Amino acid sequence: MKTLVPLQPSRPEPVPSGPVPTEASVGARAAGRRRLPTAWPLIALFVLYPVWWALGLPSFIFAILAVPMAFQLRRRDRIRVPPGFGFWLILLAWVVLSGLMLDVTAPNTLAPNGFGRYIGWGIRVMNYTALTVTMLYVLNLSEKELPRIRMLRLFGFLAVVTVIGGYVGALMPDLKFTAPLNYILPDVVAKEPFVNRLMHVEVAQVQEVLEGEASSPRPAAPFEYTNTWGENMGILLIWFLVGWVVYGRGWRRLGGYLMVAAAIFPIVFSLNRGLWIGLVIAAVYVALRLALRGRIAVLAGMALATALAGVLVLASPLGGLLDERMQNGHSDEIRATLSSGAVEAANHSPVLGYGANRALIGSNRSIAIGKSADCQQCGNRELGSNGQVWNLLVGQGWVGAFCYSAFFLWCLWRFRRDHTPIGIAGSAVLILMLFFQFLYGALNTTLAYGLISVAVLARNDQYLRTMRREALAAVASAVPTNRRERTR
Repeated sequence: MKTLVPLQPSRPEPVPSGPVPTEASVGARAAGRRRLPTAWPLIALFVLYPVWWALGLPSFIFAILAVPMAFQLRRRDRIRVPPGFGFWLILLAWVVLSGLMLDVTAPNTLAPNGFGRYIGWGIRVMNYTALTVTMLYVLNLSEKELPRIRMLRLFGFLAVVTVIGGYVGALMPDLKFTAPLNYILPDVVAKEPFVNRLMHVEVAQVQEVLEGEASSPRPAAPFEYTNTWGENMGILLIWFLVGWVVYGRGWRRLGGYLMVAAAIFPIVFSLNRGLWIGLVIAAVYVALRLALRGRIAVLAGMALATALAGVLVLASPLGGLLDERMQNGHSDEIRATLSSGAVEAANHSPVLGYGANRALIGSNRSIAIGKSADCQQCGNRELGSNGQVWNLLVGQGWVGAFCYSAFFLWCLWRFRRDHTPIGIAGSAVLILMLFFQFLYGALNTTLAYGLISVAVLARNDQYLRTMRREALAAVASAVPTNRRERTR
């Protein structure tokens, strides 16, 4: 691990002025300070996330809770950073510097106009910074302040909420409401398209996906979009399995199995091909890791459970839904157009990009087809809206896209020898982050869970190193004792 801030020299304690505090007053103040656990900002972020979502705060709560996290970090003598942090710092700098390009027109796109692009850029800078603080905060918490298992249980709690949200979105897709925050925001902010979308909370997105059906409800709660629900479901489910099944006992492990079974319905019903493929990739990766370690019994049990789940899905109406979705790639043509447009934009501005997504002239079929009063959904698709890597190519050029991928690849390589359940699960999450970047955007929740996963991996690595040092020290201290006994 690298040291971001060196140890500060100790300073003499100031001599207190005024009356000397009594034992009772000291105890009362200590009790007041112990009222909240040290990790309360992180606990509030996870446990109360459904509340933040309902209030319309999903894009702002990370920045709000990053403030107390930053104050806690500031009080520490040193701040540990994850491996490859230099790549991440360059990305942060590029997100800021790319704001210089907000007024420049990208090739084959509409000229930027309005103040909204500056608001969007400011929100991105804020959230990238807040998520970085969150990662460093989790990494620098001690095992006493936040045990790793408790962190996994926080992930698991959100996994349960996401499954419940999946059922609500599938069974009550028309449920929607205006967030309370909408009524207190200034009009200039509330009417900005990005903010306006957050203020109108929906439990599902109803889209035309399957052939012959006018619309298909796709779960989104407790996140903004159905694609976000899908990628978060994949990441959270991995940590849930570790926290509840691998490290769980008794009722917790039984509950874990039941919850995983319950998750099958919303996962299939979401029609999210990226999630399905991502889960297969994660399963294959975990199987390979277990096979290389000779864990044949665990691997056999995992294969049996997967086969049983597959049979149940295919034998149910979900099987037909799964097959029909795989045969209907309604968005493939649009995605291909947006991806090629993002590469072209990055080639024209490879260093800084254009600071934000840009609206294409026309559509994927013709430059003459654009939005109109009669067709609000026609054309003018946003370059950078079809995945994190394309977003970075448009917004921060090739430099930003490279640094993002390089950071997660570096961490994946650095922790490759961690064969504990946390190490294998964390590596699977990093692989999903690298895979999902080609399909979905990551801000805010998905990137937050990915960066927190990096912090959990780094803390687990530190724990394993400490255990090895203590074991070597114990062996070394036992050698002289054995020698003395042989001498006697």
